[in-house]
Amino acid sequence: MKSTDNTSQSIFLTGFILLANLDFTGLLEYGLKAAIGGGIWLAYKLVADQIDRRKRNKTSHD
Repeated sequence: MKSTDNTSQSIFLTGFILLANLDFTGLLEYGLKAAIGGGIWLAYKLVADQIDRRKRNKTSHD
């Protein structure tokens, strides 16, 4: 049981050290840019799918 406690303590300690050194402003900025970029990509994808669907419907009716 002692080794399990030691392992979990090591994991928690490593996690706390990594979080303490984390640049939260940079992470927030990156997250915001990723969300905006993902939204733009999604909009382009939806428009492209709509155009493709219209093109297929035109060719199937002809």
